[in-house]
Amino acid sequence: MKPILVDTGSLYAMVDRDDSWHDRTIAFLNMAHRQLVIPLTVLPEACYLIVSHLGEHVEVEFMQSVVRGEMKVEFLKRDDLTRTADVMAKYADAALGFVDASVVAVAERLQIRELLTTDRRHFSLVRPRHCPRLELRP
Repeated sequence: MKPILVDTGSLYAMVDRDDSWHDRTIAFLNMAHRQLVIPLTVLPEACYLIVSHLGEHVEVEFMQSVVRGEMKVEFLKRDDLTRTADVMAKYADAALGFVDASVVAVAERLQIRELLTTDRRHFSLVRPRHCPRLELRP
């Protein structure tokens, strides 16, 4: 199964049926049958949104799905942190923050070209080292 990297907004959209991205995200996942890879840095951000908007029980259910292995968590390596800082500096004018820059670093290391994200503003600007641009889904 071909991997796809997953960003915060899409994780939240998967869980919140009222989110404007929910239907598109679920339809893509049902059609694509992909291995979901989540950079560890994305999890706290996603959990914060989930607990803030949907409650503790939904956050627990989400984390249980992660623990069951429904999504692969990718931990950052030391080189990823260096690359994250480089990406943040390069895109400072676009206010690309730590989490988004770490997503780029992980994509580069794993040679993943597709990103499941709702964040078109930041990720459409990024030019990663391993490909001309990330293919943004859904």
